Amino acid sequence: MTRRNQFIVLVVLLGVLAAVAFNVYRTRYAADAETPKAVFSVDTKFAPLGVDNPALRLDILKRFLALEYKGVHRSIFSATLPPPAEPPRPAQPVNVLPPAPSGPPPLTVDAKYFGYVSDYGGSHRRAFFAASSSDDIIIAGEGDTFMGRFRVIRLTNTTADVEEVATGRRATLTLEEPSPAG
Repeated sequence: MTRRNQFIVLVVLLGVLAAVAFNVYRTRYAADAETPKAVFSVDTKFAPLGVDNPALRLDILKRFLALEYKGVHRSIFSATLPPPAEPPRPAQPVNVLPPAPSGPPPLTVDAKYFGYVSDYGGSHRRAFFAASSSDDIIIAGEGDTFMGRFRVIRLTNTTADVEEVATGRRATLTLEEPSPAG
């Protein structure tokens, strides 16, 4: 390194040293002079917090200490799973009565829903039903009764909701696809 390069490096290092010294002086001494010191006075009144009873609640502490973990105990440092817990054995019933019937049996309709037709607006629909006991074709709209027992409640593209007039039980008939045999 030449003499001139040494001189340039020395000047740059002295400049950096001066900048660091200025920054340390400014943050340590100048900041303390600008910020006012807090003044504490003995004359100020002490106001404690409003706590009704500062005594330790031993009843709550005992209740928390009595809590016990009832889950599966295993080591969190072990990768093996603990054995499965045994299911509790049900108590042997002495006299078991058969369960009471849950209600009337589901409604069975002796007809098949195999088509519908509607006007241009779709407000007046008529459905085609085929009675299972005979080869009769029944045409009924929403609100009409057929086979003397069933009332058509609602017709959609794929289902017909039917209600038995005597009991009010309901059933849904799905659209039957025609068989390929004709």
